[in-house]
Amino acid sequence: MNKVVATAQIALQDIVKDDQTFAVGGFGLCGIPEALIDALKETGVKNLTCISNNAGIDDFGLGKLLQTKQIKKMIASYVGENKEFERQYLNGELEVELTPQGTLAEKLRSGGAGIPAFFTQTGVGTLIAEGKELREFDGKEYILEHSLTADVALVKAYKADKAGNLVFRKTARNFNPECAVAGKFTIVEVEQIVEIGDLDPDEIHLPGIYVNRIVLNATPEKRIEQLTLKAAEA
Repeated sequence: MNKVVATAQIALQDIVKDDQTFAVGGFGLCGIPEALIDALKETGVKNLTCISNNAGIDDFGLGKLLQTKQIKKMIASYVGENKEFERQYLNGELEVELTPQGTLAEKLRSGGAGIPAFFTQTGVGTLIAEGKELREFDGKEYILEHSLTADVALVKAYKADKAGNLVFRKTARNFNPECAVAGKFTIVEVEQIVEIGDLDPDEIHLPGIYVNRIVLNATPEKRIEQLTLKAAEA
């Protein structure tokens, strides 16, 4: 089955609508499905809930959707380095649900695995625990965290075959596999597409059963988050 579509716009056009929940891969500026985010912006859909480790920066990643006020709620771990995010949140224009990073990854993984909730020690005794069920196991307190799924997942991978089997590259893997499995409909942006059978089975990081559509972005923008020009003096 060939899951490749010609453009990011075509991949999204009959899928996205207002008020949906999106799981979006990426960590900082690494592994962001930039072409799919740009295409999502062009659709003009609004009132989106976005699940992502962070919200990009003002002119890249999900920051572009914040500029156009298409996001109504962010479920994220880190929200720094984005002035528009800060402005909207402080003015009551954006709802934010902060989630510890490991908990966010497990919420997505569990959602994709059909596990509705799980107990974790992370957040016990903090604001994270407010309003959540508390239970004791072996003398330690745990809080109940509900898993996450999404209407649509936007994912970045390095390579795919036409059946949707994916290969990620180093740290660009980050949250992308978890987003892919949590999405009811998963669209993947890749740098290379190969024929079915060209990937060694041991090379595949995520099987194509989780992927609905593939888009080629052969020339992605790869930003350096912190550029070091001079070594620190001893």
